[in-house]
Amino acid sequence: MLYGRSAEVSALDEVIARARDGFGGAVVLRGEAGEGKTALLEAAAGRAGGMRVLRTTGVEAESDLAFATLHQVLWPVAGSLDALPEPQRDAVRAALGLAPGTAGDRYLLGAGVLSLLAEAAVPDGLICVVDDFQWVDRASADALLFAARRLGTEKIAMLYAVRGDTPVKGVPRTVEVRGLPDAAAAEMLASRCDVQPGVARELVTLTRANPLALGEIAAGLTPAQLTGREPLPDPLPGGARLFGDRVAALPAPARLLALVAAVEADLDLGLRAAGRLSAEGTAGALAELEGSGLAELAGTRVRFRHPLVRSAVYEAATPAEIREVHAVLAELTDGDRRAWHLAGAAVGKDERVAAELVAAAERARDRGGYGTAATALARAAELSPEPHARAARLKDAAVAAWLGGRPGQAESLLAEARDQAGADARLAMEIAQLRGRFELNSGNAAEAVRILAAGDSLDMLADAVEAASYVGDTAAVIELGRRAAAYPEGFLRDTVTGIGLTLDGDATGPGLLRRALALAGELRDAAEHLWAAAAASQLGESDLATEMAERAGRVARVSGMAGQLPVVLEFVATAERIAGRLTRSQAVSEEGLDLAREAGYENTVAAHLANLAVLAALRGEEQTCERRAREALAIAVPHRVGLRAGVAAYALALLDLCLGRYATAHDRFTAIAVAGPGVGHPTVAWRTAPDRVEAAVGAGDEVGARAALEAYERWSAYAATPESHALLTRCRGLVESSEDALGEALRLHTNPFEAARTALLLGERLRRAKRPGEARAHLRMAWETFERAGARPWADRAQGELRAAGETGPAQPSAVLDALTPQELRIAGMVADGLSSKQIAAQLFVSPRTVEYHLYKMYPKLGIGSRTELARLVVLQKAPVARADML
Repeated sequence: MLYGRSAEVSALDEVIARARDGFGGAVVLRGEAGEGKTALLEAAAGRAGGMRVLRTTGVEAESDLAFATLHQVLWPVAGSLDALPEPQRDAVRAALGLAPGTAGDRYLLGAGVLSLLAEAAVPDGLICVVDDFQWVDRASADALLFAARRLGTEKIAMLYAVRGDTPVKGVPRTVEVRGLPDAAAAEMLASRCDVQPGVARELVTLTRANPLALGEIAAGLTPAQLTGREPLPDPLPGGARLFGDRVAALPAPARLLALVAAVEADLDLGLRAAGRLSAEGTAGALAELEGSGLAELAGTRVRFRHPLVRSAVYEAATPAEIREVHAVLAELTDGDRRAWHLAGAAVGKDERVAAELVAAAERARDRGGYGTAATALARAAELSPEPHARAARLKDAAVAAWLGGRPGQAESLLAEARDQAGADARLAMEIAQLRGRFELNSGNAAEAVRILAAGDSLDMLADAVEAASYVGDTAAVIELGRRAAAYPEGFLRDTVTGIGLTLDGDATGPGLLRRALALAGELRDAAEHLWAAAAASQLGESDLATEMAERAGRVARVSGMAGQLPVVLEFVATAERIAGRLTRSQAVSEEGLDLAREAGYENTVAAHLANLAVLAALRGEEQTCERRAREALAIAVPHRVGLRAGVAAYALALLDLCLGRYATAHDRFTAIAVAGPGVGHPTVAWRTAPDRVEAAVGAGDEVGARAALEAYERWSAYAATPESHALLTRCRGLVESSEDALGEALRLHTNPFEAARTALLLGERLRRAKRPGEARAHLRMAWETFERAGARPWADRAQGELRAAGETGPAQPSAVLDALTPQELRIAGMVADGLSSKQIAAQLFVSPRTVEYHLYKMYPKLGIGSRTELARLVVLQKAPVARADML
């Protein structure tokens, strides 16, 4: 029976009830040992009704075994794996050791765990109970928390119990479990023993109403002490080690078995190890241990009544006894278990044991357990007698920690590796390259340039160019590009060298970029596609740059590109936004923002915040735009990420332009054009030049408009695609007040959103020239496009012009897809592309049932009843694929 826990029970019941109704969620019970977290979890599971219950408990002895906890919780539902999308299914099978291969990216594995839990939740819902989360192995914790953060439409409740301040990242709801209310504590005591009320009050005060302490201490008191005839002992028995005396009182064989169980929970292994270690034999030891009330059997495992029992068992043993137990268990096990037992038995440096841990780390890494791999490699480094091996293993541990979303740990390990590297130049350079990458993703981008520019390989020079590009340091890009020219010809060399030479005004640069782009059809990984996007961007070919970014996103979602998906999504979101697909861009950036925060990629966080600020500007959401831009600048400026600082500044300038504040917008765009490295970016200045021209014209600054046009003409000198010519022609039409130029630009556009902007400008000029009949067609097209995109300020401006041109109350545009949420719109587009629910789930890192849920919600919104009708509707209203550039 639970005493005094009505508030906690109510909180758990609420989460479970919402899950039963299809609104999944997670909650954390947080408290110190003995406060009653486990009892609350058991009570919640007992009220599941028809909901399925999956349970698991973190075991300290298994906290270094990759996916040990995940195996426990998913094993009962592994039969549903075939229902998962193939990439997710393969990732989960690899993680659980059910099939050869690798789990790949941790995002893919987390999505697979979510999908499997969703299958297990059919039809009545699922409660997943995770006790002692502080001892769940890192690989399992990452996968379970990934799922917990994405339960919105699933019939799943995830209940976690954790001791102390162990983080449970991404689960916002926490219930603090503290000592019982005094009256409830006294009632609990009275139900268990004959205790005098005054004594009960004193015990409650001395134990701070900790239920476990109350029960254990009261059990150790005499009847005379409980009834007040004798004083309570001072100090109370047990103290911080509530179970120490009871452990010490165990017969030697039972105490030995308890120690083995504290090291290895498997019953069969424990009995065999105890048999080898005990001179007295183990007959009756298990019965004695169970009879003491300190432990019980849970299937094939020994489970201590409370985690503090295990602590008491450890404290009662000597270090030598613990090492001896590990040594015997190492003889009885293999694989990862053997490696960790050997490590537990090791005294001093031992290369043989270190090598076993490295092998265990490789197995964990192959299955997606990067956090576990980092721990194993770090321990292997401690055991490595040779400094070079120690440094190399620390370096590898840093990489695993980084891919596991633990940048702080990664940086600490890498710093230690650097100290250990000694005179090994090659290893020192590998460490330096990693330091540069870490800085670029989460630290100071200018420092990343300094570190990476010292490299002597093409890969490292390319990384340095990437870093310099983020800073906006053109001089560094040019110099690094010339250094890269010394390497053999190839896609990466031509791209890096071509970018530098083109920036330097060397006529051979564009030719190198063209040669690199000729290989675009042969590119396979996401990083190569992003380099192709950079090459196209440098040529001013915005259409091809966007296409390459979109390809990078598709490849990254299905290739298991470990840890880099949030970065790739920066460019995908920007491409969607510039194409005028604002809702899709919003969904991609929101997803990327969540993933970047989970991974600790601060500079990528800034990128997605900046893009969201631009989207808010296009929608006329002034407060949201300013807030997101401030958040982005707060990261980008101190981190010297000029590219993202420039985009955030662009958002504020665009907001003013959208709202017709031309003078203020002109000032902001002018500041963007002259901003230096770290706070601005030449690419941003180039990409925003058409907006700068429009703002200058609107502000009446003819000189400023011509200066902006001349700069844009220089920047676009090598551009050869229709969209790039359309934007340049529009700028000329604005500066020269030429209706013919605007009409020619409208003819050239391949980006429907930019075409709408040109149509609005042309329509305005025609109306003011007293030609309303000609103006209306252009204004109507512009208005409908802006309405579909959700660009409210421009839609309002176009509608006002339409009315002024004599068209009153235009019909609403036919884009019924406007009723869809960002996620629904993405799913609708994928349905139109012919993807199945499983394929969509694999790309969006959700469960197939979540996809079906969104489809179920879409149909009544759109007045349709099938996927075929949805696909037809999307095709009818889908704008042509945009050919726009990236910021």
